[in-house]
Amino acid sequence: MSKVSIIGAYNSKFGSLIEIKDMISFKKKIDLKSYYDLIIEAGQGAIKDSGLEARDIDAVWIGSCSPSRFVNQEHVAPIAVAIDPALRFKPMTRTECACASSSVAIYDAAYAIEAGRYKNVLVIGVEKMNMVDTPSMTATLATSSYFPEEGGKGATFPSLFAELAKAYAEHYQISESDLRNQLAHVAALCYRNASFNPLAHVQNGPSTAEAILALPETGRGSNIMIAPPLRIHDCSLVTDGAAAVILSSTENAMATKQKVVEIAGIGHSAEYLPMSRRPNKYVLEAGQDAVAKAFKEARININQVDIAEVHDCFTINQLLTTEALGLSEHGRAGFDYAAGRFTADDEKVCVNLSGGLKAKGHPVGATGASMHALLYKQLIGEPIGLAPKKKTPKVGVTFNVGGSAVTNCVSVLRRIK
Repeated sequence: MSKVSIIGAYNSKFGSLIEIKDMISFKKKIDLKSYYDLIIEAGQGAIKDSGLEARDIDAVWIGSCSPSRFVNQEHVAPIAVAIDPALRFKPMTRTECACASSSVAIYDAAYAIEAGRYKNVLVIGVEKMNMVDTPSMTATLATSSYFPEEGGKGATFPSLFAELAKAYAEHYQISESDLRNQLAHVAALCYRNASFNPLAHVQNGPSTAEAILALPETGRGSNIMIAPPLRIHDCSLVTDGAAAVILSSTENAMATKQKVVEIAGIGHSAEYLPMSRRPNKYVLEAGQDAVAKAFKEARININQVDIAEVHDCFTINQLLTTEALGLSEHGRAGFDYAAGRFTADDEKVCVNLSGGLKAKGHPVGATGASMHALLYKQLIGEPIGLAPKKKTPKVGVTFNVGGSAVTNCVSVLRRIK
């Protein structure tokens, strides 16, 4: 079976890519960069970065979570024909797995190359979330939960991850004040990292846990409670953006590229969609399974990982993914973050140097592709933003989840040339 490598990548600027004309009702919004614009920008950028021509692309995959509700558009894969006329008549497919939509697109494209069907494949992740109002956005995201029990009963994703946070704190006997302190350290780390990332949604967030903890409970500039114990600074942002990668066989990449990053291992594991069916909510059991699969295929252990991008849709999930990877013992990730671990200065492994979903932003369908794109750039020595200061990274891991950690996608990326 042929291995697959990334040979080009692109990440758009993430942010709220709209202009609000009516600051009272927030209803008059001007689209500054449309869903279609984002697909074209990311596709053209990745093709250019790869050194290929559009005619060299054999197929296109697009990962996108809910464009029908966000921008009234289904049948989105053929939009990619507009990237370049040479892509007309190429096969194009869309994947959907909530926030892991574009990781799954990358996996499907990799499998097609491994099967020998295609040589070079363009994969794009994209979401445009800010054209709808907040209630509509919340309702749209709720459809990625188990609707009969969760979204249809008023549950939101902050409330679902709050359930994980409460179970985590109860199981490991972490006090409310300790958990709040730990989560503040996670958020502050991501804000600090994002301040160096020119593509990040937030580049001026509070850079210390102390600054976050000192924020008022209510009023302007407050750290209001969203779903206890999660506050506004524990939540990722509503973000627009796109990212893309070009995949090719490792054999082709080694013959044609000066720098090659291989997808050395893939772990893709699904959990029960209803949270009520899961026996242990304080640990990502399906995430651990995905990690084990990816590490086994790549023939590595956690001690060989230099850099990781993990899915911090909420700060509690940064703790859970850190532990599922094996970077911290169970129940100890928050203490490790509070002790200053996982920064750009860490001698073992750096986490979310991009700023993570918390500060880089979380355009849900684009997140998986963005993780792969930015980690690829780190591994070829062309980092966007911060780079590890104590070592030159050779092995990186992406850990992307969909829904309430239901779809778990773990990729091991290794520089081999």
